[in-house]
Amino acid sequence: MEKENKTVIITGAGGGIGRATVALFAEKGWQVIGVDRAPFGEGFPQNGVFIQADISDASQLGKIFEQICQATDSLQVLVNNAAVQVAKPLVDTTVEEWDAVMASNLRPAFLFMKYSYPLLKAAGGAVVNVSSVHAVQTSVNIAAYAASKGGLLALTRAMAIEFAPDNIRVNAILPGAVDTPMLRAGLGRGHVGQGDMQSRLDNLARKTVNGRVGLPSEIAHAIYFLADNEQSSFMTGQAIVVDGGATARLSTE
Repeated sequence: MEKENKTVIITGAGGGIGRATVALFAEKGWQVIGVDRAPFGEGFPQNGVFIQADISDASQLGKIFEQICQATDSLQVLVNNAAVQVAKPLVDTTVEEWDAVMASNLRPAFLFMKYSYPLLKAAGGAVVNVSSVHAVQTSVNIAAYAASKGGLLALTRAMAIEFAPDNIRVNAILPGAVDTPMLRAGLGRGHVGQGDMQSRLDNLARKTVNGRVGLPSEIAHAIYFLADNEQSSFMTGQAIVVDGGATARLSTE
């Protein structure tokens, strides 16, 4: 296949959706720069750069971008994917937990855009923010996460308007239930029944119109669609819901 000479930054590169997105961009021939607080382990693209750093610590962003600028002088796409989740009642959520969710899920999208702006402007690039269906419809015991993802969706619209004169497109993906470590970790919060992990996954699948939980690779392909200036050249400020039809069904049915 024809290889692209393009560079993408992917935050949260070591998670379920992050790993699938890293693999897809690498398969398409892109240079991938991945950022995650945890080690990636084996399998990161040989021509890519992995930076282990905690992007919730704003003081680290300057150092992260020093490493990025050493690796490339060109940037076509920024994928703001990193996220954490606190699954507990709002009244039991501490200020520290609330702030940690916002510092990981929302603030880095602002800071990565701020630092990436000169490179994205030069390339006429694209930004893909990975929000969530929880930005539009949510469930119990996940208020901080829902608020952060709703904020990210609003930020997407604001970015799209602000950076359109620079020929930078900004869109969002809103995944539904996708089989990732984060989903499995959050399945104990009470809205998908009890039992072992497989029973909870099966119950969640039954609540989805398509009758199954999504795959990280399916979200990666949606991200790539919004990143590709040929496939989605006339899209900006938009949100694509990829949830197996979950938000299409009335809750009363």
